[in-house]
Amino acid sequence: PGVGALLQRIDEQQLANLRIVQHDAVEVLRDMIAPSTLAAIHVFFPDPWPKKRHWKRRLIQPPFVALLASRLALGGTLHCATDWQPYAEQMLEVLSAEPLLANTADGYAARPAYRPLTKFESRGLALGHGIAHDHTAASPQDAAPPPAQARLQARVAQEVEVFRWCLDWLE
Repeated sequence: PGVGALLQRIDEQQLANLRIVQHDAVEVLRDMIAPSTLAAIHVFFPDPWPKKRHWKRRLIQPPFVALLASRLALGGTLHCATDWQPYAEQMLEVLSAEPLLANTADGYAARPAYRPLTKFESRGLALGHGIAHDHTAASPQDAAPPPAQARLQARVAQEVEVFRWCLDWLE
């Protein structure tokens, strides 16, 4: 949903433990989110840029995935979904190549029961597209954070149950 719909749902559910940032995801992650602090990151149906000459514009690229992985707390999850099979294959390849991440499924994961269908997912299903989910976790071989950072991570994880990026260019 757009920011307005998101704000309406927040009000309806009387949520007070979240932050909304409508800005470029790379800048937000790089400049506003400390390393090893996020419990989960969800990237649902980013633009697949189907033409080969535009693939460089795809969001799920090695540098961005490395940045995402660096912001995940130990055991945190990165969940990506797309309805464009060639992009799903590229996403799985890029995510599998990131040393800080480990795939939690054998290939693609099933859609979690807790996640409602998105507008893009519904449209893709109506068009007969399969939906691919990549679900990875911060690798357990990562070193444990220092105690002060661990306390900060625990506090951030308690305060932030919902973290959503509203990117105009993804919608």
